Amino acid sequence: MNLNHLYYFRALAKEEHYTRTADMLSITQPSLSHAISCLESELGVKLFEKQGRNAKLTKYGALFLRYVEQSLDMLDEGRRVLTETSGISGGFIDMGYIFTLGSHFIPNLIKSYLEEKGENHIRFSFGQGTTKKIVEELKDGKYDLAFSSYVEGEDELEFIPVGQEELVLITPKGHPLAEKEEIDLIDTVEYDYVYFTRNSGLRPVIDSYFSKIKRQPAIAYEGEEDSSVAGLVAAGFGIAIVPKIPLLDTMDVCIRPIISPEIERYIYLVLKKDKYLTPVVKDFISFITKQSEFA
Repeated sequence: MNLNHLYYFRALAKEEHYTRTADMLSITQPSLSHAISCLESELGVKLFEKQGRNAKLTKYGALFLRYVEQSLDMLDEGRRVLTETSGISGGFIDMGYIFTLGSHFIPNLIKSYLEEKGENHIRFSFGQGTTKKIVEELKDGKYDLAFSSYVEGEDELEFIPVGQEELVLITPKGHPLAEKEEIDLIDTVEYDYVYFTRNSGLRPVIDSYFSKIKRQPAIAYEGEEDSSVAGLVAAGFGIAIVPKIPLLDTMDVCIRPIISPEIERYIYLVLKKDKYLTPVVKDFISFITKQSEFA
């Protein structure tokens, strides 16, 4: 069944006049008549009957019109959604990111992007988790892009550095290390640590710095994300190395910079290689890389 013929049928059913309908559709009247004849032949019933110069629906035509309108409305809606989602006019972006980026990095990035684009009907869907979780969900197709720590051995993914986070030591109030203005990591190994779990992308980063000083931290407790780790520190369960995020200023902890060894934590834009990306996602990626500290 020809889709154009269905659109012609719906238009004629509303206009009830061959000449006016043909003009409205920008086709010839014989083409319109041929389309209706093809439909009637395929269905085996008359859809219209002539009343002078007008074309009135038969009872079969009226019944068929109900289903044609429902079907074409659904197709039109599907086309609208697809157009919007694909970024032809606006777009929809699915994004995943690690917990530490949710309070400042992501909101500021989205705000800057939308300010540049103006009212362009761009919508975002967000997911949070550990690096391991976010990376797996990106590979499974849940996200168009993600922000996380670097992960070794992920050959189907591309990791693009786009920023840095300062890592600091936090301690409970009144802790001996809170008396220091700056921290040498070697001075912390005698104290209990609240550490990130193995699912966290921060775990290997922090491990690497203890490897540099050839010592191991005394891990008393583990947490999956920064707020839970900081909460345990505030409650007196140990000290921790965490990203310096605004949340820390609201918690009952002391924040100290680490001067030795020099600690750097990179944030990566993560993309799945060979994945189809809509125009709006490509545009957003271009914006991110231009805004990057490493551009």
